[in-house]
Amino acid sequence: MTALTLYLIAGEPSGDRLGAALMAGLKTLHPNVTFQGIGGPLMQAEGLQSLFPMEELSIMGLAEVLPKYLHLKRRIRETAAAALATQPNALITIDSPDFCLRVAKIVKTAQPTLRTIHYVAPSVWAWRPGRAAKMAKVIDHVLALLPFEPPYMTAAGMSCDFVGHPVVAEPLATPAEIARLAGSSPLILTLPGSRRGEVSRLAPVIGETLALIKAKHPQARVALPTVRGVEPLVRDLTATWPIQPQIITDPALKRAAFASADVAIAASGTVSLELAANSCPMVIAYDMHPLTLWLMRRAALIDTVTLVNLVSDSRVVPEFIGENCRAENIAPAVLSLLENPHSQTAAMHLTMQRLGQGGEPPGLRAARSVLAVLPDR
Repeated sequence: MTALTLYLIAGEPSGDRLGAALMAGLKTLHPNVTFQGIGGPLMQAEGLQSLFPMEELSIMGLAEVLPKYLHLKRRIRETAAAALATQPNALITIDSPDFCLRVAKIVKTAQPTLRTIHYVAPSVWAWRPGRAAKMAKVIDHVLALLPFEPPYMTAAGMSCDFVGHPVVAEPLATPAEIARLAGSSPLILTLPGSRRGEVSRLAPVIGETLALIKAKHPQARVALPTVRGVEPLVRDLTATWPIQPQIITDPALKRAAFASADVAIAASGTVSLELAANSCPMVIAYDMHPLTLWLMRRAALIDTVTLVNLVSDSRVVPEFIGENCRAENIAPAVLSLLENPHSQTAAMHLTMQRLGQGGEPPGLRAARSVLAVLPDR
């Protein structure tokens, strides 16, 4: 079997999970493969030495990026140079399009024959549909997480495979793990996000929401899983919450929290799918810089940001975005779910089915798709 070298780039925890599963799948199908690039702890555990800490790229929103613009431009040039120096069989960029596609453009310009693959199709069905055509100038092949995405990519000139969403293959809590969070009072799961900006905006709102919930459920408990990059910030911002959260970084305890929670207050994003996999009712809350919010609303093509609502073609998950992200709005929705916890069950189950639950693991499907488009291997 010929040697294979791949250059991978991931910029956020969700991308790190995707990259790690892809790497594991590639090692299964093509053992003589080596990896270079940028990734987090999961990708590093699969054999990647990261060029620099992945957390430097975990920034979202125009207003948030501007102060770090020059630093990010330097990192883009450094990453592209490292990728070209590696002379890989392919460049695989994982989500984080603002960074990754700029790297891909430099690499593709310098080496037009190098195969470029992007994992996670841009949400052109939600906003800025022109992004697909722009991406097609530097990307050859796309790995899509959602079943309705490939036609958007192929119409723009790229090949694309639906490989399933990684959430369907993630391990669920065991009975022994669940027992670690056993209790008779309601357990509220709080998920303010993995980026510093979103945590800073959501944590105070969630704290105010908990004060209203505590008036109805004085014995309620709170769990807050987080990631290493924002854990100190999370501890600072939750110090004054009316219900002190159990802050969780251990993966087993995180699984237990998702499985045990009676309801979740979550930032918008893929976490809604993790909650659906655990049949945990949820309320979505999200706020951002006013300029970023204004720009996104002007470009929006859909009426919901929640993936469970989109994939199930329902609107059962309540969401409170921007100026609606206020405790007096969120608390009644949470209390309603505590009273009627099964109102979202059917939509959550349908979502998991449509994302590939019960089939071949997405990481392995993604690896097959990558190998199928590599020349001369």
